[in-house]
Formats: sequence, structure tokens, C-alpha cells
Amino acid sequence: MRSCPRPLPSNSLSLRTEKEKDPKYWRDQAQQTLKNALGLQKLNTNVAKNVIMFLGDGMGVSTVTAARILKGQLHHNPGEETTLEMDKFPFVALSKTYNTNAQVPDSAGTATAYLCGVKANEGTVGVSAATERSLCNTTQGNEVTSILRWAKDAGKSVGIVTTTRVNHATPSAAYAHSADRDWYSDNEMPPEALSQGCKDIAYQLMHNIRDIDVIMGGGRKYMYPKNRTDVEYEMDEKARGTRLDGLNLVDIWKSFKPRHKHSHFIWNRTELLTLDPYTVDYLLGLFEPGDMQYELNRNNVTDPSLSEMVEVAIQILQKNTKGFFLLVEGGRIDHGHHEGKAKQALHEAVEMDRAIGQAGTMTSVEDTLTVVTADHSHVFTFGGYTPRGNSIFGLAPMVSDTDKKPFTAILYGNGPGYKVVDGERENVSMVDYAHNNYQAQSAVPLRHETHGGEDVAVFAKGPMAHLLHGVHEQNYIPHVMAYAACIGANLDHCVAARSASSPAPGPLLLLLVMLPLRILF
Repeated sequence: MRSCPRPLPSNSLSLRTEKEKDPKYWRDQAQQTLKNALGLQKLNTNVAKNVIMFLGDGMGVSTVTAARILKGQLHHNPGEETTLEMDKFPFVALSKTYNTNAQVPDSAGTATAYLCGVKANEGTVGVSAATERSLCNTTQGNEVTSILRWAKDAGKSVGIVTTTRVNHATPSAAYAHSADRDWYSDNEMPPEALSQGCKDIAYQLMHNIRDIDVIMGGGRKYMYPKNRTDVEYEMDEKARGTRLDGLNLVDIWKSFKPRHKHSHFIWNRTELLTLDPYTVDYLLGLFEPGDMQYELNRNNVTDPSLSEMVEVAIQILQKNTKGFFLLVEGGRIDHGHHEGKAKQALHEAVEMDRAIGQAGTMTSVEDTLTVVTADHSHVFTFGGYTPRGNSIFGLAPMVSDTDKKPFTAILYGNGPGYKVVDGERENVSMVDYAHNNYQAQSAVPLRHETHGGEDVAVFAKGPMAHLLHGVHEQNYIPHVMAYAACIGANLDHCVAARSASSPAPGPLLLLLVMLPLRILF
């Protein structure tokens, strides 16, 4: 288990404070930033051989800021001045996250937007807004394909890495078409949907795009027949197989792979780290029956970290000379927030930032477009006039001027942290508010904290990253990624780009900026 941030040594903060008292410190910093910005006037208009999308589920701007501070404090710094890996990306935009029928969205409709390029109803994946949630008979004819499919059709390798179930909302929009995000296996589907011919999401993972090169995350139990004992949790009934159709989807996955190719199914960290990725053609890694463990709770023997999975995925995918598309989800940021457990959520965000850094060391901005964004925000906030270097999980420096009780800097607008003791707000000084599973106080009592509806950030670097530059509809994102990679339907600019890129790819692609973006459908 990771330790919480230690109190900042007073000399560390005082040394930094002394330096910051000198106006030259700030002026020099600003001038260097200006110099870096001026360097961006020469746009990177190469063709993106590779595209990597990092999706922080529930990673709103307040979460990004708090994760930045946590990262710094884990390195015994004040934290506020720390730079996340995503902070280093030269282009930043805002994404409007609403679903077609929801002001405050869910992760399924948003995933359809940023992967398939069209907005959709909440709770649906890989279908247009003509499909209504839970109504199987509204699915047929309304399916929409994703950038993962476009990349595979173009001959690229493709991969999915997540800390949730591999058939959860975010990854499922890459390959499935479902009227309901909760149809993980046929066990979770209503009889009517089954009789109408709809297939569960785990089934679609193995059948819709049979040659996904890398799949890693949780979700083992949805691949096996009902009540089959789990390989890791033999005595846990909740970990047993769920499928009513009796199918073993792992065996089916294996049967679909060509005999001359090397395919591997693994279920623990040891197997992952002992693989020789350069001899692996297809990899299916299912490390938990459901979602993977929180980073703070992770078993270092059985469960790999997100950055470890990303490293192996890229090693496998980058063998393809045509390049690759990789979707990486830090999915349990969202879960931590829903449970009111800010410490869990923020450590998940810091781990995703490590994975972003790992990917950056293995790729080049010359031929790899990397996009980091979120599907939606949460009603998570931190404030209270905390002093510089205050533990991100600490108390505000004053008590409430109304009930005379202390409060933590981190709070939620709603959620399970709402507690009343003897008719009054709980006194947080009487509880361990630094505990990994402490539920921060909320204004409104709910069993599960809710999403937020504000715009989320989009960070981009690499070829054509400058096309993510302002305030955009969320469904714009995959159109940019496809345009940069010359995949999908919008290919008018690609012939000139490819012919010119043979000796030295680069500015000749000014044509790319001039051509209008045509819709991919």
C-alpha cells in the first residue's frame, strides 16, 4: 500500500518561498514559457503513425489540480508548483460533455462521443441517439463504429487497457453496440432483450472485432459459465462465472487466433512481466473478476499497475510498421469519487499520469498523437483558503463560522460522506480523515456521489494536436485523431501527405490545415 503524503519539511517550503520572493524567479519562468510557446508557431503537421488516447474517467479539472498537488507532495514538495505529465502537453482544449438526453452525462454516452464521433443517449454504447436505453429493438441500424475499428481497418494494431472491467462503459464503446451499458454478460440482460437477439458486451468483445491485438483490465467472471470458480478467488461466490449461455469466451478468443500467431491469455502481474512482448501477437489479460483493485490497495504480486500494462501494450503494438491505436482508461478515478473516497480517486489519477509519462518515453511526438481527456467531471472540490503546501487531504486553516467545527479542504456537493452526529455536522477532527477510505463530507446525502456537468480538459501533443484548440463538442475528438492518422472516411488530404512524407515528413502537410474537415460518416 502506498503511504499518504508526509508533512512537508519546513525547510523545504521556506527555501522555495525565499526563491519565490525574488521577482526575477517569476519573470525568468514566464520568459521561458513564452519562448516555449513561440516555438509552437511551427505546427506539427506530420501524419500520426500512432494514436494514444488516455481517458481519465471522472477526471474533471478540479481532480487534475488536486492530483498535481498530490503528485508533488508524494515527492515531499509543496505540490502546487508540480507539473503533471499532461501539463507538459502544448495544446489544451475544453470538451462539452452533455449527452443527447442528459445535461449531466454518464460514461457510456460520452464514450460513444469521444470514440465513435457522434453524441448519444446516456447509458448506451456504440449506437446513435436513435437508440433508447434498455430497448434492444432500437439498436439495429443505429450502430456506429469507433476509431479503434477505423484503425484496425487501416491495418494498424489496436489495444485496450483499463483499470475497470474490459466490458465497462468506456472500453465497450470501442467495440460494442449496446442499448444498455450494464449488459456485461447475458446474466445481466432482460429476457426480452435476449429473445430479440441482442448480445451482451463481453460476447461482443470477442466477436465484433476478433483481432484486437491487446486487451487488458478486469472482468474475468463475465467470460465464463455461471458459477465457474475463479482462478484467483476460489472461495468467493461473487467472483464466479456469470454466463447463462455456458460459453467460455476465453477459449473462444483463443480459437479465433491464427495458429501461426502467438496469443497469450494471462491473469496476474507475474505472467505479464515475464512475457516477452516481442514474441506476442495477441494478448488477453484479465486480472480481476470485476474491476481491478484501487492503486492504493493493489496486490503487487497478482495485479499490475496501469503504467505496467501500458508499457507492455505499447511494446506489443509498436511492432506493426503501420502503427497502432491504443485506448488507455484510468477508470477507477470515477469509482473513488462515486464512493466519496477522494484519496483513492486522486491516487488513481496520479497513477494514470505515470502511465502517460511511460508512454511518452516509448514514443515520439514526431509520429505519435497523444490525447488526454476525461469523459465527465464530478461534484468534487477543494478550497477553504488552505496555505501553501497544505496536505491535499488536510484541514482548512479555519473552522466554520456557523457551526464552529473544522472541515477538510476536499468536499463533495453530494455523496455518502454526509454525516450528522447528535443533530449536527460531524466533527472531522474526531475521525481519521487521512485514511485511504475516508469519505469526504458532502452537502447532500446520496449513496453514490454524482457526476458534474461542466466542461473537461483535453490535452494534446504530436501530429495535428493543434486542432484541439478551443471549446469543442466531445464528439469532435475522434474526428481529429482520425484526421491526424489518415484513417476513417476523411482521407482526401492523405495522398499528398504520404507521398511527401517519404523522405522527410513535416511542413509539406500544411495542406492538412487548409482542407476542411469532412464528417466521417
